Amino acid sequence: MVDQASIRYAQLEDLTALRDLCVRSFCSAFATDDNVSDIDAYVSESFSEARIREELLDARNTFLLLFLEDSDRPLGYGKLRAGEVDPCIRGDRPIEVERLYLDSAAIGKGLGAQLMSACLAEAEKQAAQTVWLGVWEHNERAIAFYERWGFKRVGSHVFVLGSDKQNDFIMQRSLPSA
Repeated sequence: MVDQASIRYAQLEDLTALRDLCVRSFCSAFATDDNVSDIDAYVSESFSEARIREELLDARNTFLLLFLEDSDRPLGYGKLRAGEVDPCIRGDRPIEVERLYLDSAAIGKGLGAQLMSACLAEAEKQAAQTVWLGVWEHNERAIAFYERWGFKRVGSHVFVLGSDKQNDFIMQRSLPSA
């Protein structure tokens, strides 16, 4: 079943709702597979209001929020980040899909595809020719999703979750204009 969603840029006024969604969706995605203290440490550092505010104000970041037609509460978000590039990325003018998360209630309804489509369109709008991302090596559902979108594994790097050093696959794809 595909629900119809609207997607818009996040603004500073969305700070609290975005932060809540970041925490909720991250914990839902990883809480059963990781140590609670590592999750808590990561969440408190990465999703504090001050950190989210800083990211919203940073011109290198673009946040997209996904809403269902009948709600003013976001159920998904994507974060694109220009600038830093993992050394294994080989494409021209790269941009990272640093985060792509849905509320657990929104998974399996076609909303992830709508959000990814919006992220790729935004990357093209920003004149990127290559889109890349990191995904935990044990997140098979996400890896399969990214592969369906044409992402290919090009390397890996260490992702630190609290005190746990994990391996993320680095995946990239070209955009049609490339």
